[in-house]
Amino acid sequence: MSFQLEIVLRLLLASALAATVGYQRERAGKAAGLRTHVLIGMGAALFTIVSMYGFAGSAVDPSRVAAGVVAGVGFIGAGVIFHGMRSEGVAGLTTAACLWATAAIGLAAGAGLYLFAIVATLIAVIVLSLPKVKG
Repeated sequence: MSFQLEIVLRLLLASALAATVGYQRERAGKAAGLRTHVLIGMGAALFTIVSMYGFAGSAVDPSRVAAGVVAGVGFIGAGVIFHGMRSEGVAGLTTAACLWATAAIGLAAGAGLYLFAIVATLIAVIVLSLPKVKG
C-alpha cells in the first residue's frame, strides 16, 4: 500500500470512529454531536500525522504535538462545561470527557494504532450507552 493511501485511510478511520461516538451523542440530544466529534477526531489524527511525517528529521518532537492536541481539546471541553453551568450545578462533564476521548481515538488512528483506536471507540460507545445512575 502506498504511503499516501495509508495516510488517507488513517484520516478516514479516525473520522469514522469519531462519527460512531458522535452519532451516539447526537441521538442522546447532546450539543456536541456527530459533526463536532468527527472534526475533533479527524483534526487530532491530522495533527498526529503531520507531526510524525511532516516534520521528519526536524527538531519537532511528535509527543509535543500530541500534548498540544490534548491541551487544545481540554480548552474546548472547558468551554462545553462552562456553557453548561447552571444554578443547580455543573453540566457538560460527560460531553467534555467524550470530546477528549474522541481526540485520543483520533491520535491513535493517526499514529497507526488501529486496534487501540477501534477498541477505545467500542469502550466509549458502551460507556455512553449505560444508563445514568440516579443517586
